[in-house]
Amino acid sequence: MVRLITHNLLACHVKGCTTNNFPLIFQDVQVELQEAEFNPDFIRNMLSRLEWSALVNAAKQVGDTSLPPEQPDMMDDELLQKLHHVLMEIHVTDGAMVCQNCNHIYPISNGIPNMLLAEHEIG
Repeated sequence: MVRLITHNLLACHVKGCTTNNFPLIFQDVQVELQEAEFNPDFIRNMLSRLEWSALVNAAKQVGDTSLPPEQPDMMDDELLQKLHHVLMEIHVTDGAMVCQNCNHIYPISNGIPNMLLAEHEIG
């Protein structure tokens, strides 16, 4: 399943698409919530690896507005729980991710993103 923690690492790799290729934009998605065990240490360790504004925007695209627009300096337990929910419990099951630069569509089917490119798209 595509979780937002995974989405935050994905960029378009179509030949010649080298700028404005992150983040991919969710389009026509279906979302499923799946409870996951809360691990605050894991969430804290992920913070430095996340692109915060991309995460907040992706969360909004799938209907979650619980994260603040700017990454706080301090993470209290309530915010860690919200971040855990956004990163680990929201699963995109169907839809697409679209590159904002070249408009390439990466379909998502049964929770699996198809990131394969056609031969003429490989650079």
